[in-house]
Formats: sequence, C-alpha cells, structure tokens
Amino acid sequence: MAAWNLYRHRNGDGSSKDWAIRSNPDGSITTRWGKTASCLPSVSNRSGVRQFDIENQKQAKGYVFVAEVDIDGDGNVVFPGKTLPATQPQPPDPEPEPVPTLPMEALYWTIECRAKQAVRVDLGNEVRRLIGVIQALSDGHATPELEWNGWQKLIDVTRNDEVFELSGQIKQADGVLPWLFLLALKSKGFNGVDINIATETARDLSVDLKVEQDVLAFFGTDLDSIRETAEILGLLKPRLNLAAAMSDTDDCWF
Repeated sequence: MAAWNLYRHRNGDGSSKDWAIRSNPDGSITTRWGKTASCLPSVSNRSGVRQFDIENQKQAKGYVFVAEVDIDGDGNVVFPGKTLPATQPQPPDPEPEPVPTLPMEALYWTIECRAKQAVRVDLGNEVRRLIGVIQALSDGHATPELEWNGWQKLIDVTRNDEVFELSGQIKQADGVLPWLFLLALKSKGFNGVDINIATETARDLSVDLKVEQDVLAFFGTDLDSIRETAEILGLLKPRLNLAAAMSDTDDCWF
C-alpha cells in the first residue's frame, strides 16, 4: 500500500467527508473521497497536475490535513500503527486478551477562526491565560504535556491577530493536558471560532468529561485523577465540601 495524505472537511450539520491523495511513480495523481468512514470508495486518476497544487485547492475549500495513511485497492483506510483485519478467519482464542475501549493512536484537532478582530483578541488572551494556568499546575517542571508542539503553534497564530486555520494531533505520549486545554478553549464558545476534536473514527468529542471516560483511559487516567485540574480549567464544577460547609455554620446556631 502507498502513502496517502488524508484531509477532512466538516460540514455545518456536524457530518464530515474525507479526501485523500497520492502521487504515482508515473507522475499521475490518484485521489479518493467519500463520507468519513473506514473506506473511501470513490477513486479518480489524473495527469498533468501537481499534488501540491491540488492539496492547496482543497485546503482553500476548508479541508484540513488529518494524517498520512495507507489505503488499499478497495479503498480501506489504515491509520499509522494499524493493520487491516486478516482475510482468513482465525480460530477463537480460549483466553482472549482484553481489547482497549478506544483503539486509536491519537486525537485530531482543528481550529478555524473567522471571528471579528475583537473576538480574535479575546481568543488570543484566553489561549495565553489557559497555557499559563497549565504551566502553573505543572509547577514549572518539564513534562511531556508541556513539550506538546501545539502550545507554541497556538501562541504564534493568535499573536498575529488574524483569521487562521490550524490542525494537529494529540498523541498518547503528549499526555492529557493538551486535550483538556483544547476542551477548555472550546467551552468558551467564541463566536466565529470553530474548535473540533475527534478520534480517528471521526467521533467528535464533547466538553463533558463524564461522557469521555474512554478518552481519559486512553491517556492512562480517570475523572477523579484529573478532577482538580478540570475544575481549575472550568470543565467541571467544584464539588461541595460538606465537612467544610458544616464547620462554617457551627457558630451560626442559636
């Protein structure tokens, strides 16, 4: 299988469609497309065009790069680190190993900013504020989360105070903080700023951490472990400390 560049376009109704392209040894270009799924059935071959030019045209139409993938002759899409299922049936394993609840290598995020200038300024301020909060939570120590390349990308692109499109990945090794940061930014609901975070299967992730337990497990954590961080970032409401509340009212009884 040859390497393809996979792009995704998100529609206003929440659905999405994918488009992939590769260059062939004879100089021709092959493209595949279809609704976001594990298979892209439609295919076309063209000559006399450059892959770079076609990709630029697609990006101008709102398509965002997802990943470099493999696609077989039937259009089955295979993400990095994955393999196609075996064609021959395998005998059942008497003691099968547990299957991960979220078979994936990374999360994929996109930010499309078409907001007015005042909103873009507010967005940039919030990006820097949230990053400052996360740095404070990490106590200044170098961690995989702080080495994620998305931090500097977002600082740079929002500092220019211009409209922009940006995309990237959050791999398991990057840790949970980049995901929580993007969720916190998404939860602010900036008008004219579209923030999407999805799995490899194009399942959009919500800002409700309680329904994203499998993603937390993917990062090797759970809701209780990240609760304090999530509360500081505004993703969870602080729990009421009943013991402290009762002690505060001890002197209020007649």
